[in-house]
Amino acid sequence: MEGDAEAVKSGRRGGGQVCQICGDGVGTTAEGDVFAACYVCGFPVCRPCYEYERKDGTQACPQCKTKYKRHKGSPAIRGEEGDDTDDASDFNYPASGNDDQKQKIADRMRSWRMNAGGSGDVGRPKYDSGEIGLSKYDSGEIPRGYIPSVTNSQISGEIPGASPDHHMMSPTGNIGKRAPFPYVNHSPNPSREFSGSIGNVAWKERVDGWKMKQDKGTIPMTNGTSIAPSEGRGVGDIDASTDYNMEDALLNDETRQPLSRKVPIPSSRINPYRMVIVLRLVVLSIFLHYRITNPVRNAYPLWLLSVICEIWFALSWILDQFPKWFPINRETYLDRLALRYDREGEPSQLAAVDIFVSTVDPLKEPPLVTANTVLSILAVDYPVDKVSCYVSDDGAAMLTFDALAETSEFARKWVPFVKKYNIEPRAPEWYFSQKIDYLKDKVHPSFVKDRRAMKREYEEFKVRINGLVAKAQKVPEEGWIMQDGTPWPGNNTRDHPGMIQVFLGHSGGLDTEGNELPRLVYVSREKRPGFQHHKKAGAMNALVRVSAVLTNGQYMLNLDCDHYINNSKALREAMCFLMDPNLGRSVCYVQFPQRFDGIDRNDRYANRNTVFFDINLRGLDGIQGPVYVGTGCVFNRTALYGYEPPIKQKKKGGFLSSLCGGRKKASKSKKGSDKKKSQKHVDSSVPVFNLEDIEEGVEGAGFDDEKSLLMSQMSLEKRFGQSAAFVASTLMEYGGVPQSATPESLLKEAIHVISCGYEDKTEWGTEIGWIYGSVTEDILTGFKMHARGWRSIYCMPKRPAFKGSAPINLSDRLNQVLRWALGSVEILFSRHCPLWYGYGGRLKFLERFAYINTTIYPLTSIPLLIYCVLPAICLLTGKFIMPSISNMTSIWFISLFLSIFATGILEMRWSGVGIDEWWRNEQFWVIGGL
Repeated sequence: MEGDAEAVKSGRRGGGQVCQICGDGVGTTAEGDVFAACYVCGFPVCRPCYEYERKDGTQACPQCKTKYKRHKGSPAIRGEEGDDTDDASDFNYPASGNDDQKQKIADRMRSWRMNAGGSGDVGRPKYDSGEIGLSKYDSGEIPRGYIPSVTNSQISGEIPGASPDHHMMSPTGNIGKRAPFPYVNHSPNPSREFSGSIGNVAWKERVDGWKMKQDKGTIPMTNGTSIAPSEGRGVGDIDASTDYNMEDALLNDETRQPLSRKVPIPSSRINPYRMVIVLRLVVLSIFLHYRITNPVRNAYPLWLLSVICEIWFALSWILDQFPKWFPINRETYLDRLALRYDREGEPSQLAAVDIFVSTVDPLKEPPLVTANTVLSILAVDYPVDKVSCYVSDDGAAMLTFDALAETSEFARKWVPFVKKYNIEPRAPEWYFSQKIDYLKDKVHPSFVKDRRAMKREYEEFKVRINGLVAKAQKVPEEGWIMQDGTPWPGNNTRDHPGMIQVFLGHSGGLDTEGNELPRLVYVSREKRPGFQHHKKAGAMNALVRVSAVLTNGQYMLNLDCDHYINNSKALREAMCFLMDPNLGRSVCYVQFPQRFDGIDRNDRYANRNTVFFDINLRGLDGIQGPVYVGTGCVFNRTALYGYEPPIKQKKKGGFLSSLCGGRKKASKSKKGSDKKKSQKHVDSSVPVFNLEDIEEGVEGAGFDDEKSLLMSQMSLEKRFGQSAAFVASTLMEYGGVPQSATPESLLKEAIHVISCGYEDKTEWGTEIGWIYGSVTEDILTGFKMHARGWRSIYCMPKRPAFKGSAPINLSDRLNQVLRWALGSVEILFSRHCPLWYGYGGRLKFLERFAYINTTIYPLTSIPLLIYCVLPAICLLTGKFIMPSISNMTSIWFISLFLSIFATGILEMRWSGVGIDEWWRNEQFWVIGGL
């Protein structure tokens, strides 16, 4: 009892933070700040335990496994580079250099590891996976990630499930049958890593091994032999213990490894490519110098036009070429992700994902295609309680609604089939149309029988969908009538209320084998005359708000209705980046390349766009990340809300780091002044507040302090809209829904956030969500996030993550190119033009080059057209744009052409793009430009 009382008393030092190892206070720095051993997760550890872990432990944070950095005043350890830190300690903590103190620390660590997860410790915060009650924190400690709700309402209960008569939730509609719908806080449980036996045994044995080393100077091994520390084994290895289970050691070590890694392009391939680029730049400069200094007097207008065009081509090439200077590849480790967040036999700790599918006109976007996309989502390899699919019907078509109802019924049979036999892809249309040996690697005796039965079920499903399409060709005079006899609310597509229908909900949708299915929700936002609805960008923002109120997944995946999930592990691939403790907090989205079905062998219209997806975006991934291309992208919900990324403390970088992602290190003493300076700085690319401010405000205040939040509820509602439930969800960094009310009020809140006037006088479309102002809202949205300092990731798994449909004729392809060009021009002449926007933010120089090239490339069609017409004019008039050239000048001309060819060849060499695809891209560049 005395020891517990002493621990509680000492725990009140250091701002109420208690060391989770020994129970003492964590202490403070010389500046009065609470000592934070880990900059990533802030797990409370005192200075002596931190020093012990660095010297004789794993040198990593016990919670997030991030390697500890050397603090000011800490002695350097073996294998650690020295720096210019002052030897004088800047921590107000008693010294612990003698052997008795070290032995005491080791005993405390061993005792804590053996009792980790218990409920008998006083003064240590308790972390639960469910709701957080205030009564559990009488001592004043607040778990990291917990933010008090802005509203006092209690939200819990059920969400309506799909009823046989397909009632929907609308302002005047009925609610119908209810299905249970739990609301779970998905924030990571900080105590999870220590709740299992592996962590406890590993730490206990590691401390015992450390004690034995002090006595004997040798490291016992499992097989009975021992080695000296000088035999090449570093101090503090995980196998430096007595009677240590090697399988547990390997498992424990594997969970500390990064979930992904960069794979640089081999220097034998990338260095010649860079050398040729520099050589081409030199030759190009000499060529332009010659052209400008040698005018043709008798054809001056033609010469001037040609020189202007050549200068434009040179600038365009520079903007396109130099963002490809640092290309990289990436590898993911799905096995490590499973070990860390999804261990067998334990509740999954993977983050929840809300998946958005957008459609408008079912006659142009066939319902069968949309149904295949939805089925591939419902069958994805991810915990079913962490997946929610939202389908946006921006045309309010009853055909889409009925087709989705049929899809939800067929999913009850399709999902268990594909998961049982682990088939790919999980979109039935594309699975059954594969011209491959479907029996390969299949050993289950019932597979053939079940496959034939499922194919028959799918053909019957197709007939039902085709029947709905045929029925929808002719609209009745009185409008569409639902099965219960009430008129369809969306009969007037330009004037209708908002509609939400939950077809499959938690515990409300079970497959034929009794297993739960992911949530499936139909959403059609309200439309009224006189309101600006902002097309796809407005529909996506409506989905963001609805999903935040109903499920609030930490991450969001958006797909076009014709892009199905081709790789069932696509979400896990993205989580290897987004849930990585070191990388994930600064990542705004993970972009996957677009791949297409139904393209002819020769790809005559360059639909694959391989040069862009396999060369340009890989180059941008080495700088600040790829641009957002509109589909196949997993977003961090926090980034879409206009927050700044956490500022990482890094060493001062040089010119190269300023070009491709480095940041200067800010000293602790200037932390306060930097914040004041950033508040005075006014730049539309920097949000009003950031995550670090909110976290510091919450952690440094008590429960009864209304100023614990950085902004008041009124100012938050002015920014996000007049919805207390939605505003509360935006403050939950790890997702999950607030403590809730009844299902009826919850759905009414969801209807409210998709109303026409909800976005009025808010920052939706200007600073929050998908940005308005261009038909290419994807480029604009990604640019805003990069300007705030976020970085994106380009993920290219061996099996393509998503596949879609491409234009099948030249007319559709040219219309697509024209729409992209129009959107780029809109951005060029808007306030968000990368030529002048965001210079006060954190956009990297080469990343800006890429965005400038993306916005000005349509203008290249003008000089391209002029340059193509000039030779004909010269032949007709007898006047030429080139003067007589000498032999030396001709050598420079030949060198320019050779450097152009060499650049293309070496680019294909390091990227793996075939010459036919590269040549087809060059052809269509000219065709599209003209």
